Amino acid sequence: MPRRTALALLLTVLLIGWRAVPSVLAVEAAFGVEVAVDVMVPMRDGVRLATDVYRPTSDGKPLPDRRPVILIRTPYNKGNGQSGEGKYFASHGYVTVIQDTRGRYRSEGVWHWLTDDGPDGVDCCAWIAGQTWSDGRIGMMGTSYVGGTQHAVAMAGSPHLKTVIPVDAVSNMGRQSMRNAGAFEMRFWNWIMLNAGKGSNAAQDAGAAAVLGEMAAHRHDYLKLLPLRPGTTPLKLAPEYETWLVEAMRHGANDDFWEQNNIVDFPERYSDIPVYLVGGWYDSWAGNTTANYMALEPRLKSDVYLIMGPWIHGAQGSSAHGQVSFGPDAAIADPLGWRRVWFDHYLRGEANDIGKAAPFETKVRIFVMGTGDGRKDDEGRLFHGGYWRNEHEWPLARAVSTKLYFHADGKLSTSAPGASGPAAAATSLSFDPANPVPTIGGNISSGNDILLQGAWDQRGGPHIWNWQKPIPLSARNDVLVFQTEPLSEDLEVTGEIEVKLWVSSTAVDTDFTAKLIDVYPSSTDFPGGFDLNIGDGICRARFRNSLREEKLMEPGKIYPLTVKLYPTSNVFKRGHRVRVDLSSSNFPRFDVNPNTGEPLAQNRRSQTCVNTIHHDAEHPSHILLPVVPPASSD
Repeated sequence: MPRRTALALLLTVLLIGWRAVPSVLAVEAAFGVEVAVDVMVPMRDGVRLATDVYRPTSDGKPLPDRRPVILIRTPYNKGNGQSGEGKYFASHGYVTVIQDTRGRYRSEGVWHWLTDDGPDGVDCCAWIAGQTWSDGRIGMMGTSYVGGTQHAVAMAGSPHLKTVIPVDAVSNMGRQSMRNAGAFEMRFWNWIMLNAGKGSNAAQDAGAAAVLGEMAAHRHDYLKLLPLRPGTTPLKLAPEYETWLVEAMRHGANDDFWEQNNIVDFPERYSDIPVYLVGGWYDSWAGNTTANYMALEPRLKSDVYLIMGPWIHGAQGSSAHGQVSFGPDAAIADPLGWRRVWFDHYLRGEANDIGKAAPFETKVRIFVMGTGDGRKDDEGRLFHGGYWRNEHEWPLARAVSTKLYFHADGKLSTSAPGASGPAAAATSLSFDPANPVPTIGGNISSGNDILLQGAWDQRGGPHIWNWQKPIPLSARNDVLVFQTEPLSEDLEVTGEIEVKLWVSSTAVDTDFTAKLIDVYPSSTDFPGGFDLNIGDGICRARFRNSLREEKLMEPGKIYPLTVKLYPTSNVFKRGHRVRVDLSSSNFPRFDVNPNTGEPLAQNRRSQTCVNTIHHDAEHPSHILLPVVPPASSD
């Protein structure tokens, strides 16, 4: 290694610590790259999928030997020979295959949401294994939908697939992150609105593409016109997209409709291969990333790794989002090199840092947020901070399930309610579907200008299209605020979080939402304090008993109900408050319940209702926090 290169590597290691993942990352590209564009690979039904093949070369000629293959299957345009991932892995000795999924961009066929990607992925792997440049060992990678195509192949069972790195990946769609306890996550409405006219069959016609583009540009206006009805909007020009969206918004039950990529309910279908699950505390699929680890780790004999950072969707290379910074160590400095370490070990059999050094030292690695000093950084962001920590399991065995109870005076405490009488027994709110609580940040992807991703002060402003004034959400009368006294010592919360409620309503169906907030006190940099969203969730009351079956409520009757929040790891510092906001809407994160009990996304009416949280001795509503004892948190 040249002296200058070695010195640069040493400085990099000193500056970024663990992020300079194994020394193998310093290996310079050894090969040139040759690309074959638009190879049309036939599937079992004769449909051909457009595929680019990146091969390593020496002296301008493809290497003659058989090599392991990195496969990326994407609905977002394979790049037509210009993919950075394709060039990177080929230059390091892998053959890289990137394919447009069915019905997208240059591939033939009709698009369906992931249901074709199991058999198509298996067929693609079989084609790869039969090529003269392939040694038959395939690893897959990619983020979001592209992560979902990995899960689809792993569950369909290709013998050639040897490992996957699904990042922020689509899975368990009827459980959380698409249908969320019966509610619909509107980011997928947004996904369809944006993609139906881009890379689709309809987009091949210039006129149709222009009309669909105009529709996408007016998404704010279409949000006010829900529910979507077939044939009533320009989406009819892309019928496969309209059909899927209408069915998805109407289908609340976690049943056969959502079976594709259902890992939690069908872990036995997953191939026994090494899996690296990558997610973020503010990612839209965070709850399913940890759920997949809990489902696969005890079943697979192969290695299952989990890493959870403070990231939003697809942002592992970033250390800040929204209005908050987590410090430079939060970012992965070399995301492609980091993946290559994994592939070098599991496809090439190299003895490297897997199982030996950070971030692969242990099978679970998490970023503990919240240890920053709360100052305003040079970009004007709140410095929430945090640090990386190795763990040996998820959830943490040493975490103590701690109940914080809701009280009538707005207090949140470990003391169970014991008072009786109407004044102490319950707190009610009036929920008007025409005036839902606005979304400010959270576990969101495909947000664009409709939704803000990640960590934000729960205060309005010009950045919130449906809450333009600088007024905190806590000031709304339809938000019930429960908070602790200022903490006397730091409190670490790490794990899965649930809010247990006893509720009643004047409606036969409605929603209950919960949001966990780290309340910063007033400071010089933030005189008004900072209400930092940590995680949120929802439960549609008709699915309170089961995610598989609907059952309407009897008005006035009290029912138990659970709101599952997204997992997290956060230190609520001394002087801060732990706060939980309860309401019945969070829009446009979730679709708005009209409160009428009509079939999902087919209502013609809406009505205001009164929803009540009960918190007496007989109905002790509370949040269940996994608290890590101080002595074991380092």
